[in-house]
Amino acid sequence: MANTMKIDVHHVTRVEGHGNIVVNAKNGVLEECRLDIVETPRFFEAMLRGRPYTEASHITSRICGICSVGHATASLRASENALGVELSEQTWLLRKLIFFGEMLDSHVLHTYMLVAPDFFNVGSVIPLAGIAPEAVLRALRIKKLAGDLCAIIGGRHTHPVAMTIGGFTHLPTVDELKAIRQRLIDSRKDMDDTVALFKTLPWLHFERETEYVALSKPDEYAFIDGTITSTDNVQYPASDYRKVTNERCVEHSSAKHTAHKRDSYMVGALARFNVNYQQLHPRAKEAADALGIKPICSNPYYNSVAQVVEMVHSVEESIKICDELIARGVREETLPKFNGKGGEGVGACEVPRGVLFHNYEIGDDGKIVNANCIIPTGQNLANIEADMRELVPQVLDRGEQQVTMALEMLVRAYDPCISCSVHFLDVKFV
Repeated sequence: MANTMKIDVHHVTRVEGHGNIVVNAKNGVLEECRLDIVETPRFFEAMLRGRPYTEASHITSRICGICSVGHATASLRASENALGVELSEQTWLLRKLIFFGEMLDSHVLHTYMLVAPDFFNVGSVIPLAGIAPEAVLRALRIKKLAGDLCAIIGGRHTHPVAMTIGGFTHLPTVDELKAIRQRLIDSRKDMDDTVALFKTLPWLHFERETEYVALSKPDEYAFIDGTITSTDNVQYPASDYRKVTNERCVEHSSAKHTAHKRDSYMVGALARFNVNYQQLHPRAKEAADALGIKPICSNPYYNSVAQVVEMVHSVEESIKICDELIARGVREETLPKFNGKGGEGVGACEVPRGVLFHNYEIGDDGKIVNANCIIPTGQNLANIEADMRELVPQVLDRGEQQVTMALEMLVRAYDPCISCSVHFLDVKFV
């Protein structure tokens, strides 16, 4: 029967870790629907125990290749909050600037190279380059710009070496900032062309009302620090993150699921857009209007659209920060010294795929006693499954190929990863 099928999706991935989709429908009734995470635990929290707090950011940046700046920043903020370290205005500006570089770097990879091929009926960016060479060249230009921006601040593109407790061990020159500023200005055309491309794509029409969670600040589109804010009108300080995450083990996943007041919630670009739309740069709001997205958007496929909006925001805010740093000048600053008194602190950041928490307890000897890291993908897993359960009955009568495509695109839309790549799924019907 057309409405009876058993789907077993095994990983053909570009991600560290393994995930399988299992769907079993009989006579139009959904009997089984889940996302199995079968990857091996990596035990980063255990690695941190007994290590000097100064090593934490360099260790945890290895959790994720593309989100390495985000993990390093969350780690540094956890240690700084534990030790009472205050940051200078220059350090804040530089951290925001490198964060925008990473956001741009990750989003262009996901939207162009992992999402766009679906709309051109090709399996990867390689054949896409033959069909739409200008689009792929544009993506590569943007990615090169983002990588270079991260490198001049962090010392290199991936796994920054210059970021440290209280500041930086290496600073960009004013000439480097002027050069990257001009490239950012030049990239506005690529941003406009990106918006023009993605507004033409036939996004799937699917909505499921859910809770969206993101960091927020009253005066900026929050990426570093902030108040945990839910579209269900609930707020918590970052130190109370456990009241939101409520991690639990599930039998079919080696990754924990999370839930707040409902059975699941979503984090990521769409959650940030829904929570913080008013803080977007005006040009990013114009991009959102052109793309046809406005809060509250409940279509998970539009997470990729929200990423395009954030790309525009990241470019514009980066230009502003470059202007301020150039006007102020970049000066060497004295880094703080450990005073022999430990403590506990939480670092919260919005990495490309959603809100990330690092929580460290540091002893008086400067070594980490306990560590806890809550990754965005883990927070999204239960919500992905809830979307799957709602989606499958709506597309079940369209045949195996369209069910396959809808499920693959749903998983891709969340951009799930540990090493900041995304699942490519090979679906077999059995």
